[in-house]
Amino acid sequence: MNFILDHLLTVAIAVISGGALLFTSLAPRGRQATPLQVTQMMNRGKATAVVDVRSAEDYAAGHLRDAKSMPLADLGNRIGELDKAKVKTVIVVDQTGNRAAKAERLLKAAGFADIYSLEGGVAAWTAAGLPLTK
Repeated sequence: MNFILDHLLTVAIAVISGGALLFTSLAPRGRQATPLQVTQMMNRGKATAVVDVRSAEDYAAGHLRDAKSMPLADLGNRIGELDKAKVKTVIVVDQTGNRAAKAERLLKAAGFADIYSLEGGVAAWTAAGLPLTK
């Protein structure tokens, strides 16, 4: 008990940082699919739309086959371009899997029913040895 009182600032910092790590790990991220699962969905024709929310430069450097470039900043304005896919499966792709959750929320708010994000993003896709299209 004396240690805690003597080092109150250090203990408080440790508790706060631990809480922040716990919060981010427990935050809902939506449904995710591994690169293998995304490949299977694409090959079986289940995924009707692959939406790449990275920047135009990143998209031009390499993207998943048949992916549509819709940078996250523009997604809200361009969501109408995906209206045909509202009742089908949509896969959201970003660089590392961190920004896909925001895109998923935008798509759900627009009425899309079946949305997955690529777990680990394009980085995981290339780490798995899967090809990109330029």
